[in-house]
Order: sequence, then structure tokens, then C-alpha cells
Amino acid sequence: MNPFFLTPHTPAQYFCDREKETEDLVNYLENGSNVALISPRRYGKTGLIYHVFDVLQAKKAKVELYYVDIYSSRNADDFIALLAEAISRTLKKESAIKNFFKALGSLRPVLSQDPLSGNPQISFTFQTDAERRYSLKALLDYLDSRPQKVILAIDEFQQVREYEGVSMEALLRTYIQPLKNVQFIFSGSKKHMIAEMFTAEHSPFYESASVYSIDKINRQSYAEFIDRQFKEQKKSISAEAIDYILEWTRCHTYYTQMLCNRVFQLVKKEATMVDVLVAADTILREYTDTFLERRNYLTVKQWDFLIAVAKEDTVTEPTSSAFLQKYHLGAPSTATRLMNSLLEKELLLETKTLAGSSYCVYNVFFSRWLEGM
Repeated sequence: MNPFFLTPHTPAQYFCDREKETEDLVNYLENGSNVALISPRRYGKTGLIYHVFDVLQAKKAKVELYYVDIYSSRNADDFIALLAEAISRTLKKESAIKNFFKALGSLRPVLSQDPLSGNPQISFTFQTDAERRYSLKALLDYLDSRPQKVILAIDEFQQVREYEGVSMEALLRTYIQPLKNVQFIFSGSKKHMIAEMFTAEHSPFYESASVYSIDKINRQSYAEFIDRQFKEQKKSISAEAIDYILEWTRCHTYYTQMLCNRVFQLVKKEATMVDVLVAADTILREYTDTFLERRNYLTVKQWDFLIAVAKEDTVTEPTSSAFLQKYHLGAPSTATRLMNSLLEKELLLETKTLAGSSYCVYNVFFSRWLEGM
């Protein structure tokens, strides 16, 4: 069995580290606090949520657990449908499904099945805003009426700020505030936006959750995890190969798991540097068409700026004359506009510390591919 999972819901024995984060989140939830969980995309926050759910279940906590990812949502109707689908997926008995639909009243949602995943899909037809608001309130009230405490994780929660035609943030706060039986994990990847939602005084969700950020997994912990997983499956991997994996993937959870998965798949007994290089090259070749496609919606200057950042690996002074002259990127004002547009497109990642900001290409594989341009 390949021990390097690429799906968020990972069995406990194959889950890497995050011991303190797990303990902290469980403590928050057991003590009645909502949590705003923040990290860049693919750092493993969704996996952490599922792991926390597993820990709570292992402790036999009397709690019902729900997870909904709203990244694909574009409006309030999408949000309502995704929440309804997330609830319906947990219902096993026909009587429970009937009671759930009954709780939605006269809105008559249409239940269908996703042809690929087999998961339930729910659609609504709203004639008025009043029906839309009623439906949202009915879903939250249904959760509040459950016989056990409910924890609802809403992933990519900052998406509600993008909805047009309704102040979804304010509406949700209005319906969530009176709930007595539901706790929330609001997770998000746009750090500044999601943090502002819970720390800015003008925000509807101001101080309604404990803000908790997660960083990359500690490099030494990840190295020990990789070595242990190979050994437990009767294989081995050299220390040199592990170091290269973690350097090449920047300890970024998803990309580290992906490369380890491929290396493990490739070797019969012992993984060496050669195996890691072959696996890395194979991954980049597989993504080539996807990466080339991105060029079609970028300007020449934006593309050149991305390549420059990738070749530097990390840039701390993107408007410095040394950086701009080295890669012929023009004036500092031009670089600032390019950088902001690429941050907005989530092609660049900004990391802030007390020492200042640094920038890298968000997708690690894309960054390594751009290095060869």
C-alpha cells in the first residue's frame, strides 16, 4: 500500500505530524470556541480538519461532524445547495432524509446524484430573496435542532465576500449568532481576507472565532515521517533523497506527498536520488500542457515576472534595482503592478514575517517548471 495519500481524508497512521495543531483545535472545539483556520492552499488544512474530526470520533465525543467546501460557489444559491448536499451526505436512513427535506418546508429541493462521484446533489429554485433567506435559515436551524452537538467546517469561507447581490457575510452572521448547538470551523486560504473577517471591527464576524494559522510541517518531522513510512512498507529511502524531496517541494504538504507517492510507486526496495529525479521530471512533464495553458491568460510581462521569481526561488525585494535589472523587468512601479496582479490571480504567494514579506510562485511544481524556461 502506498502510504503517501493525496486525498485530504488520510488515515491516522499515514497523517504527518500536526500534533500540536490537532491538540489546539480539539481543545478549542471541546471548550465551545469557533475557529478561523488559516493557511495557504494545499498546506494541508483540509486534511487537518478531517484529522481533528477523526480524533473527536476516536474520543467518542457526542458530536455530529459536517464539512462543506465552498470554493466553487459563486453566489448565495451555490452556498445553500453545497451546504444542503454536505448535510444530506451524512444521512443514511430514509427516514432521516425525509425529515431533512421536511425541515426545508415548502421550498421543494430537487435531489439528484452526481454521475461521477455518486454523491447527492441538491438544487433549489428561488422565486424571491425571502425564499433564499428562509432556505439558508432552515438549514442552519436544522443543524441546531440535532440531538447532539454539531461541528460544521466551512472551507474557503472567504468566498462569501465575492458573492454579488447579497451581503452573505452579514446574513450568515445574523442566522449563526442565535444558534446554541452548532460550532464552526471557518477555514480559508486568502490569509489577509479571512483574518480581516474575524479581526476587523467593521466585520460582521468580528471576534466570533479564535483565529488559528498553520504553517508548513517542520522539516525534520517530515523527514522522519518519510523515512518511517518507507520502512513500514518494507522499503527504504536514502537521507540524501529525503533532503532533496523536501528542498524541491519546499516542505509544502501537497507537493511533498505527491512526489513521495511517485517515488514510492517507482521503486521496489530502495529509493535513491536517481529515483527522486526521475519522479520529479515525470511530474513536470505530465503538467506541461497545463502550465503552458496558463501562459494564454497572462501578459508577456506577467509571464516574465513569474519566471524571474521562480528562478530566484524566493524574492524579498521584488522592486529592487538588482532584481529588476537582472531580469529586465522595467521600473519599480511596473513591477508592483505585475506583482499585485499575480497575487490576485493566486499565481504568487506572499509570506509575511517580522522581517518583512517574501514572494514565491504559489504552485511549487509550476515554479520548478518555470525554472527551466
